[in-house]
Amino acid sequence: MDTHTVIVRQEFCTNCDSIQTLSTYLQNCAGFVLMSYPTTKVVGLFPKWQAVSLSSSSTVILERHGLQQSTILQDADFFSVLNQYWNGSRLKHSYVNESSNGNFYGGLMGFIGYDLAASQAITLENLASPAAIMGEYDIFLKLEVSTTGKKVWQLYGPNLPELQAIYQHIQKLLLEIDTRNTIEPAFQLNLPFQPVWQLQQYQYAFNKIQNYLKQGDCYQVNLTQPFKAIMEGSLVSTIDALMHLTKASYGGFIKYGDFELLSCSPELFIEFNVDGEVITKPIKGTRPRHANPKIDEALKQQLLHSEKDRSENLMIVDLLRNDLSVYAQTGSVRVPALFKPESFAQVHHLVSEVRARLKPEASPLDVLFSALPGGSITGAPKIRAMQIIDELEAESRGAYCGSMGFLNYDGTGTFNILIRSLQKRGNTLTAWAGGGITIASNCEEEYQECLDKIGAILNCVNGFSVDCQAQDN
Repeated sequence: MDTHTVIVRQEFCTNCDSIQTLSTYLQNCAGFVLMSYPTTKVVGLFPKWQAVSLSSSSTVILERHGLQQSTILQDADFFSVLNQYWNGSRLKHSYVNESSNGNFYGGLMGFIGYDLAASQAITLENLASPAAIMGEYDIFLKLEVSTTGKKVWQLYGPNLPELQAIYQHIQKLLLEIDTRNTIEPAFQLNLPFQPVWQLQQYQYAFNKIQNYLKQGDCYQVNLTQPFKAIMEGSLVSTIDALMHLTKASYGGFIKYGDFELLSCSPELFIEFNVDGEVITKPIKGTRPRHANPKIDEALKQQLLHSEKDRSENLMIVDLLRNDLSVYAQTGSVRVPALFKPESFAQVHHLVSEVRARLKPEASPLDVLFSALPGGSITGAPKIRAMQIIDELEAESRGAYCGSMGFLNYDGTGTFNILIRSLQKRGNTLTAWAGGGITIASNCEEEYQECLDKIGAILNCVNGFSVDCQAQDN
């Protein structure tokens, strides 16, 4: 059996706990992917294989050595292909005992976009490409605390002779970081972010949703809108600033050709823990933060006692309870936290928590696929809400509102909801923001909520050359 062995214990990057600096040096390594989650910071490189969805019916399989295109599977369902490859890989690996809740010790990393997830249930007019990227990573770097108390990047990988050239290449790049003090940023906007919709276009979609709600099609629909900019360079150069600004709990970065995805998400979608539990923490309900502590607390209390926001949150909790019950042991689904206000860098959110104990035969991948896309970014009932979203939104969401995360060989793992995220394709940079629309919603307030959620990120990137880190509030 393959096992995961730490083959490098040298203290690389002793002056570098910056994930941006590390990413700048390593981003051109094949299969580069970064996860910055509460209990782990990990960079995956040179996956054994990588599955890339080009459309709802076409999947590319890339192998490790150079990740040259090896197989194009036409009329191939991405989820079926991924399950096939993953199940085959897991059988060849012994499970590492070190694996713990929220930590990565080898397995899958990547993202599944909203478009692909939604296409399981409805036919989308357009499907952005790549719609999903997931790979098996047994070579990775983790930010850890050494015996001397320093933060260092440790290289993990299987002790196989054919991989020594890859390790030597990574070590050379890491040693270069320790010998250089600065890296010139390679990012700028040629045109700043602008909304694709003005208030009038948003109001048209809002009114259409209100009509659907009154007719009984749905109870809630999550309406989102895109913002676009023209850029040069790589989003890697914005990682430190945006992570610092947002205090992102579930951040990440992935690159494939001219496509880049940067996540600054606060929302946990699904966590699979070592006790066989699955946990989801939907966010629904928002108020802006304020510099004045008394006003800030008043806004938080206003959110906590808002019947509208509590109602929206409860709809999504019920939806997720139903999603999890399919794979849960009878009677194990519970809601330990309901309507809990949590404060983030720019906003207060209303957060709930749903837990369930999985049946012994339940596959974490099946649970993930079944629950995607998340209820907090679709609506209720979910399928009808997705149809309305496809009809009314300005363009396909792509990765936005999908999920990015990792799954260990032992079945533990963590996946976010891809909100507060940026997508680059060519020189076009896109961000989104949205919120749940119910019969009690007010159009102007919902439009403003979009700006409250994404405004700080847009301002940061728009003013990147003016040291946007100073804008953190």
